[in-house]
Amino acid sequence: MNLLSIQAVGEAVTAMPEFSQVEEPASLSFWQLALTGGWLMIPLVILSILAIYIFFERLAVIRVAAKEDQLFMNKIKDYIHEGKIDSALALCRASKTPYSNMIEKGITRLGRPMNDVLVAVENVGNLEVAKLEKGFSMLATTAAGAPMIGFLGTVTGMVRAFYDMANAGNNADITLLSSGIYQALTTTVAGLIVGIIAMFAYNFLVAKVDGVVNTMESKSMEFMDMLNEPMK
Repeated sequence: MNLLSIQAVGEAVTAMPEFSQVEEPASLSFWQLALTGGWLMIPLVILSILAIYIFFERLAVIRVAAKEDQLFMNKIKDYIHEGKIDSALALCRASKTPYSNMIEKGITRLGRPMNDVLVAVENVGNLEVAKLEKGFSMLATTAAGAPMIGFLGTVTGMVRAFYDMANAGNNADITLLSSGIYQALTTTVAGLIVGIIAMFAYNFLVAKVDGVVNTMESKSMEFMDMLNEPMK
């Protein structure tokens, strides 16, 4: 290869365009994603905080209520058969469980017709269940309402996008439409996430309460059967 050929190759290499380095797409943090949702993200955040608080607060209460003393009814039976009513009442108050409150009410009605005792026990049981289910309505409302708020963000985001497109006229750009859709999708995702979490939390707590209710029914039936037993 002669000198002229080498020089021509060098000039050709020099004249080749430089390839620009491909830029990596910018990452999007959770905070930035939340800000794109607009003001509708505020009620969603509030609902999510309330749902989390209610879940853990109720879970702690239900766990305490679910504690069961296997010897409780045997002790109550012995006290009643021995005529130690005060000791039986003291044991119920020391247990501090829904079923012990029911039994305590039943003991205070001893000597009355069995139907009156049963009604008193059932009334206390209903009150105890209502106490355990405190805040459940808020969880259910969050599970149903959060997705609706997200869908509202979808509608407002689309309205904003087409409004901006209409005002832009001939200068309309795809970014005007994409920004509105971006907001719409963000609120929808956030609403669905909050709603799904609240729904699972609600169903989980309901299942826990059902377990406590089963224990209460078992103890109350055992108590009534004990009162119907002949004295030895």
